[in-house]
Amino acid sequence: MTIDLNGVTALVTGASSGIGEAIAVTLAGSGAAVAIHCNTGIDRAGELARRLGNGAAAFRADLSEPAQASHLFGEVVSRMGRIHLLVNNAGIFDPAPPEAGHGKWMRVWDRTIAINLTAAGVLCREAIEHFRREGGGRIVNIASRAAFRGETREYLAYAASKGGMISLSRSIARSFGKDGIVSIAIAPGYVRTPMTAEYLDEHEGEMVEHELALGRMTGTGDVAPLVAFIASGGLDHATGCTIDINGGSYIH
Repeated sequence: MTIDLNGVTALVTGASSGIGEAIAVTLAGSGAAVAIHCNTGIDRAGELARRLGNGAAAFRADLSEPAQASHLFGEVVSRMGRIHLLVNNAGIFDPAPPEAGHGKWMRVWDRTIAINLTAAGVLCREAIEHFRREGGGRIVNIASRAAFRGETREYLAYAASKGGMISLSRSIARSFGKDGIVSIAIAPGYVRTPMTAEYLDEHEGEMVEHELALGRMTGTGDVAPLVAFIASGGLDHATGCTIDINGGSYIH
């Protein structure tokens, strides 16, 4: 099966590394023009855009600030024209156990919710308004198995933020399907990225042995092809669903 995304413009947040970079590369490889969002890695994002070609461009925004999330969407529209696909991938995975102290715990909670959930909500709102004007579009929210399975004591904020993304995705599908808007969530398990490297350096072997039915860690390349398939319209009637990609960790 060949996926042809020529004529599709996609905004992918957190796309200068990890899962987001793999998604950007896969979309561009199928013909899409990709808006590559980053926060601190603008040089890397710019180099990736040059490598991808096909009209790809890099954009910087600090998604802990809702106004910057809103501005990002408008800037992409201004520079690249109509957006057909929004991929909310950007996120943080910062630890703060309850005993860390109220101040630190609140700082991690607020920043995690801001980046992982509030920014996604703001961008979804912008996308909904844009898609309703332009005749439809697709939203992919990269959540986590933590939305369903929960997380460890250090990552309560992360799990809560990803649970919110699932509800957000379903609500958009339910409310705006007749406007031509498709909304699908993807819930990976642990994937080795710069964000998770420190945690996985300590725990990966144990997880592979005891949690993963496939016996190997999920890679960024295991997530990206699904996003391209969604972008093609091949999964439109799965709108509102969540697709698990976790190496069979629920069944092992």
